[in-house]
Amino acid sequence: MGSLLVVSTPIGNLEDVTFRALRMLREAQLIAAEDTRTTRILLRRYGISARVVSYNEHNMRTRTPQLLAALESGDVALVSEAGTPGVSDPGHELITAAIEAGFAVVPIPGPSAVIAALTASGVDMRQFTFLGFLPRRTAERRRVLAAAAKEPRTVVSFEAPHRLRGTLEDIRDVFAERRIALCRELTKAFEEVFRGTAAEALAYFQEPRGEFTIVIKGASEKQPIADEDVRRRIKEARDDGMSARDAVKAVTAATARPHREVYALWLELSKEA
Repeated sequence: MGSLLVVSTPIGNLEDVTFRALRMLREAQLIAAEDTRTTRILLRRYGISARVVSYNEHNMRTRTPQLLAALESGDVALVSEAGTPGVSDPGHELITAAIEAGFAVVPIPGPSAVIAALTASGVDMRQFTFLGFLPRRTAERRRVLAAAAKEPRTVVSFEAPHRLRGTLEDIRDVFAERRIALCRELTKAFEEVFRGTAAEALAYFQEPRGEFTIVIKGASEKQPIADEDVRRRIKEARDDGMSARDAVKAVTAATARPHREVYALWLELSKEA
């Protein structure tokens, strides 16, 4: 009986792979890869000949039973396109299935975009909350950000370039002038770390390119925001289709104003509409 080897691979620079990861990939009877093309680049770089099959969100239901069957006769290595399988990448389902079937699951740690971004951000990294990829829809994304607005720990998330500006607008509205860091293309040729506010980031990233990791400073004691700013936030929430309950909750979290005051301003704006 084999083990499922959860192998972390480089997030960009191929030199970041560990000696142990290379040994595990050489010794495994089979490698299940999110993107076989990307994985084969790594394998060729280090002269590893191995059988590679795809394992991704499109085929995981049919592929999982096949991989469990393969584990009966030897080790199977699970890799994602970059970083650690299961962390905002396919893998969790296979890991869970392997555990339930009685197979050992062995973590092979390595590069992490989350940790790399934290270390370069200049934001407190002793405690943090990871949100993964933020929702694509504006209203849902704002609800997630509003829920994180009171979080005293540093907040980390991933974002794709074509959604970055919309996300930064939401961060600007929810987190106001709070300090953030945007880490782009970590460990790659065009690696860049921007530090400032969301408003400053919007001015800087006019045409975002590459993958982004966003780091936001945790909440601290803050002064109540003026009524005019609260009204603006309520109107934006209403325009995004949020219900009165969700909008008041989100604006309350983002502004540190008492719930009753935000609700009163909601009623006031509703009467004017």
